Amino acid sequence: MPRYKLTIEYDGTPFLGWQMQAEGPTVQGVLAEALKKFSGEDAVPGGAGRTDTGVHALGQVAHVELQKDWPTDTVRDALNAHLRPAPVSILSAEVVGDDFDARFSASARHYRYLIVNRRPPLALMANRAWLVHVPLDAVAMDDAAQALTGNHDFTTFRAAACQAASPVKTLDALSVRRSGETIIIEASARSFLHHQVRSMAGALKFVGEGKWTKRDLADALAACDRAQCPPLAPAAGLYLVRVDYDASEQA
Repeated sequence: MPRYKLTIEYDGTPFLGWQMQAEGPTVQGVLAEALKKFSGEDAVPGGAGRTDTGVHALGQVAHVELQKDWPTDTVRDALNAHLRPAPVSILSAEVVGDDFDARFSASARHYRYLIVNRRPPLALMANRAWLVHVPLDAVAMDDAAQALTGNHDFTTFRAAACQAASPVKTLDALSVRRSGETIIIEASARSFLHHQVRSMAGALKFVGEGKWTKRDLADALAACDRAQCPPLAPAAGLYLVRVDYDASEQA
């Protein structure tokens, strides 16, 4: 039974996140429906990251097993045909080993958070970025962000309902830069806690507008107290950019 690795792009706006649920449409749900129409099988893809309601992906990864050995181009094109008009696109399909798991085989995940820093409302970027009217200091945000890199207890930046066994994570990289009116936050780690990136983005916005210093951010981290975290950044600005795997994990 061949196992396929799917690389997926989607606009999360109309979905209640990745994970299938009865309350409404999800990315996993529409993919399962497309797989059924294409192959006739009840196959549910397993994803690398359970993105929340409204969160987007440029490179989500999923794995799925099918009974028939389909050409990879056929899998990609047939799924895209059956996914229409949902804003989901299969960028590639690859045959991988039986032990490949999109979630557990991942060696790193890369997220991006976009803030549009201007007064006028969003037109083209509506539901795809966080509009912040107050001028932000991206240099100060980037400097403060370095207080969060490394191995820490991220309880302060963790959702109350997070199901991870431990709040301790290693944040490999966190950077902030400005490109015109857009503030780009990039975060990389093997794995993240629920709401961790959006929580960090909300805290960095406090730094950017002068409400917090780098020391304040470090103190909030050390407090290990969710109540010390500023308001959560909106889901619309968050993108799962890429998931990395060791070559041996895909053989």
